[in-house]
Amino acid sequence: MLDQAVVFAVAGGSGPTFVHDTPAAQKLWEQIKLSEALPDAACLITGKVGPIARLHPSIKGVKDAQSSGASLVSFNEDAYESYGHTQGDNAPVSEAAAFAYTTALNRFLADKAHRLQIGDASTVFWADAADMTLNAEHLTEAEAIFAQMFDGSGADTFADDKNETAKIKDKLDQIRNGQRLTTIAPDLAAGVRFHVLGLAPNAARLSVRFYWESDFGTLTANYQRYLDDTRLEPPPRDGWPPLWRYLTELAVLGKRENVPPLVAGEWMRAILTGAPYPLTLLSTVLMRLRADGEVNALRAAILKSVLIRNFQSKEAPVALDPANTNKGYILGRLFAVYEEVQRAALGGNVNATIKDKFYGSASATPQKVYRTLDAGSQNHFSKLRKLSPGRAVNLEKLLTSITDLMEPGNDPYPASLAATEQALFGLGYYHQRSDFFRKRDEKTDTDADGADE
Repeated sequence: MLDQAVVFAVAGGSGPTFVHDTPAAQKLWEQIKLSEALPDAACLITGKVGPIARLHPSIKGVKDAQSSGASLVSFNEDAYESYGHTQGDNAPVSEAAAFAYTTALNRFLADKAHRLQIGDASTVFWADAADMTLNAEHLTEAEAIFAQMFDGSGADTFADDKNETAKIKDKLDQIRNGQRLTTIAPDLAAGVRFHVLGLAPNAARLSVRFYWESDFGTLTANYQRYLDDTRLEPPPRDGWPPLWRYLTELAVLGKRENVPPLVAGEWMRAILTGAPYPLTLLSTVLMRLRADGEVNALRAAILKSVLIRNFQSKEAPVALDPANTNKGYILGRLFAVYEEVQRAALGGNVNATIKDKFYGSASATPQKVYRTLDAGSQNHFSKLRKLSPGRAVNLEKLLTSITDLMEPGNDPYPASLAATEQALFGLGYYHQRSDFFRKRDEKTDTDADGADE
């Protein structure tokens, strides 16, 4: 019987009835709980006068919190008490309200269909019908769409129903393509009230990372804005990445347990509300870029999204912009050209590329390294002219077209770049390097077609 829950039933005329479901047992339990409660007071949640909970039930299932459960509201030290009050009397919540919110949270945290992980925040979500003409299927549909938006797991809700799964994916595709929810599913747009709550562990307690409540139409509109902020060409290879994939790009070694907790929660809150993104999001990405020099589509998309939303930057393009004159963007493109010249001249016979050696300093303090990079490129060009004269000419023309965009002056390389310019540096580098990859792929495809003929 270890770890087993046992309940008793009594025989009746219409069949057995569980003891805890009988009116007499429920009344007795209510009397026991009331006897343990503090004196009557106005409940901070409901506003009604009634018995106040001395201790709130534990909440279980929050990642990295105590396995036995943790409290959202508790007062177990004198420092947290005031005016002579003890325990629950410091923040009066009725027995009924305490039981209701803890029961609901425990239910959601135990249900994969109502839970996802955002950084260190165990996030629960649920829908309720402001328009009472809607049925439970509408609410389940809204919850499945939300889970698919941020975690990619919403289809699991209808794992046994291929038609429903297909409907969810079809509506999500329409949302991602920019169509309004009022057109796709008008019942969900205004008739469904949606709630999102993020809970994070804090010793024996829980803290609220974020809480958002509004209609489902507002949620999808804010989600579409987030998608537009992160839209990039070329896009990530695996299609629409869930939020946790972006978050791993902020983590040391790309591990989910290393995601900075506050950044994750603040970013999720900003996405839900449509507010500016936390600036720590920008600084964290730049720090990771300087540490490992890995400029991929996800990191470039994060840089662009912060520039667009927080700084209304018109110099943060979706795709390669050869006419962009921002010094950060120009230097990023130039750095990608130097790297391509090295690759074309030396192939894979390089222990450490210029990106491995110089990306961090080139993006932050370009004046220190660009003279060295320029001198090194001349040596690489000398070798490339012997290996592939046409390729050398094309790269020299590209190099010249980029340097012609720089402001005239004694030294075109600034001593330092601000954070926003470093972000544009990364974006310019990503766009230019991706253009080289695209052209190589096109050339490979052309050569393959010729070989077939």
